[in-house]
Amino acid sequence: MAEEKQIKEEKIEKKESRKKVITVSGKRKMAVAKATIKDGTGIVKVNKKPIETFSFFRKLALLEPLRLAEEILKEKSKTFDISVIMSGGGVESQIDAARLAIARAIMAFTKSPELRSAYIHYDRYLLVADVRRKEMRKPGDSKARAKRQKSYR
Repeated sequence: MAEEKQIKEEKIEKKESRKKVITVSGKRKMAVAKATIKDGTGIVKVNKKPIETFSFFRKLALLEPLRLAEEILKEKSKTFDISVIMSGGGVESQIDAARLAIARAIMAFTKSPELRSAYIHYDRYLLVADVRRKEMRKPGDSKARAKRQKSYR
């Protein structure tokens, strides 16, 4: 009886000591970003590089979800590490995909309804993927919308 109780207590301790790791993805056009969030000290890395190595405006875009989380969650926002891997598409699409993945990861990790409403109020595309794609090229034309020009009249 006492042994069974001790085994149950050990299982509970193992579950509590196990670190929480969540992986979330974000897409924009052809770019895909996968964000992995886990308990830590607030370190954010993108493609294994610190976020500070990016140019000013790209860094601002990547930090938007983190700044909003910091306002809502206060000190709790420094209790996780985020690692993002981006691939495909162009540079700006990758930044948008990473931004989406970071926001979704923070939401999955904290499960905060206040943070969700703050993200939606600030910019809907922090939680919802932008599904717009390039329009298909039409046959006989040079582009999707541009038509052949006539050289007479």
